[in-house]
Amino acid sequence: MEYVQERIATLHEFGAGDGGAGGDLARDAAAVVAETAVVVPMAGREHESPAAERVLRELESLEPGPAAVFVPVRAEPDRIGPFREWLDAFALPTRVLWCNAPAVDALLADAGLGGEFGKGRDVWLALGPAADAADAVVVHDADARSYEAGHVRRLLAPLTMDFDFAKGYYARVERGRLYGRLFRLFYEPLLRTLADAHDAPIVDYLGAFRYALAGEFAATAGLARRLRAPRAWGLEVGTLGDAYEVAGFGGTAQVDLGRHEHDHRAVAGDTGLEGMSREVAAELLRVLEEHGVAPEYETLPERYRAVGDDLIDQYRADAAFNGLEYDPAGERDQVARYAESIAPPGPDARLPRWVDAPFTPADVLAAARPWRERRLGSRSQD
Repeated sequence: MEYVQERIATLHEFGAGDGGAGGDLARDAAAVVAETAVVVPMAGREHESPAAERVLRELESLEPGPAAVFVPVRAEPDRIGPFREWLDAFALPTRVLWCNAPAVDALLADAGLGGEFGKGRDVWLALGPAADAADAVVVHDADARSYEAGHVRRLLAPLTMDFDFAKGYYARVERGRLYGRLFRLFYEPLLRTLADAHDAPIVDYLGAFRYALAGEFAATAGLARRLRAPRAWGLEVGTLGDAYEVAGFGGTAQVDLGRHEHDHRAVAGDTGLEGMSREVAAELLRVLEEHGVAPEYETLPERYRAVGDDLIDQYRADAAFNGLEYDPAGERDQVARYAESIAPPGPDARLPRWVDAPFTPADVLAAARPWRERRLGSRSQD
């Protein structure tokens, strides 16, 4: 148990009541749910997965329930129908966005926004419609096996206290081991390395988040419309860069969501943490350059490795103190792999703010409508 504040407001779970907020605040946060659109990005593999089903069941239990639940999903044509039917089993106002539908690809290509895609593009496609449907937007992943419905209320609580942006944070300790590897071993030591060399407010802001790579956040609809989404795994860092511009230190909070158990990726390869680290590095360094920081790229990888090695010594002590398994050699190997990802960011391929988008949220809803929907007889609001 601790109560330390960062440069941004840090809302802890002290066990005071429902969602960590008692009395009027708990009631206010619960009431805001009815004015909130929840975005739950999924991949086709999460169709009927236990983690995704838990998330949806917990959302069902909210009283009052959310105004809308947007589920952006990438799936093969023969899977989108069964996926839609599965979602119909939940008593939720779901709005499915088939993110790789041919009409979506055509809409983006005609607007000059075609190209690579991933989680960031999927979430961006849902942000515009979600911001149109409600006063607030909550985004969270669907792979947390420990998800609780109270997390939505916790994320929304800062918005009832005049904050514009709230980021979730949580412990990644499970199965007797420390996880959260990309954050612990890449993001945190890289940002510390940059903080040693650059005294800049944006560095302080990014360093204030206890789990900057968490997928869970809440924002006012106005802020959501001003997010420029990287197309893939740099989404979380890119979101923080725009939140800094719109909300700043005073308009930002982070909220304790306890402990999360997530699915885990392999380290090596383009689809593993190694590949993700390249995209996270590009967006982190792009955000910093955009705000006047000029990293010394020639020496940055080696300086990062030195800071990473120091952190590994600290993690080893923490793991030993808590009786956790720990593999310092394996973690040093990860740091060495991630160091190869540190390079100047390439061309900016972020998607535009929705306030500047060349088409409307309604256009996206029409293009992303699942192809079998008219024959499903759903209870949803699609």
